[in-house]
Amino acid sequence: MITVWIDADNCVREAREFVERAACRGRVRAVFVADRPIRTADSPQIQRVLVAPGDQQSDRVIQEQVQPGDIVVTRDIPLAAELVEQGIVVLNDRGTVWSSENVRERLSMRDFKEEMREQGLAPKRMQRYDKRDAAAFVAALDREITRATAKQGGGA
Repeated sequence: MITVWIDADNCVREAREFVERAACRGRVRAVFVADRPIRTADSPQIQRVLVAPGDQQSDRVIQEQVQPGDIVVTRDIPLAAELVEQGIVVLNDRGTVWSSENVRERLSMRDFKEEMREQGLAPKRMQRYDKRDAAAFVAALDREITRATAKQGGGA
């Protein structure tokens, strides 16, 4: 069975709930990794991994345990870049499926913007998560679960 790893520290509730529903329906096994308790449904298909607070602890757990054929949901661009290099399917909670091309471009842009903010030349802006983002995530995750299932020989 396919495992969906969720870097749950920064993943929006709506995306976590969709993964949870997919797991409860038996489509996937879901592992929520976070440095704080994450509320999920009780299901044998759902696991919560609580890591010690600290920089990149959730990332390390995911990197150490993810397997080929698994799917990772994260907003962490450096983590996504590393996993994509390993051939892991990675998407964010807005429905972007990362590839070696687009994740490197996004990583460069992220680093540039971070440098600009540190110099006080760019404001910190949080983009709101809306219905379009949720719909894009649902479609992308469903598509990637279907692809991964077909690769494993389980049909669509």
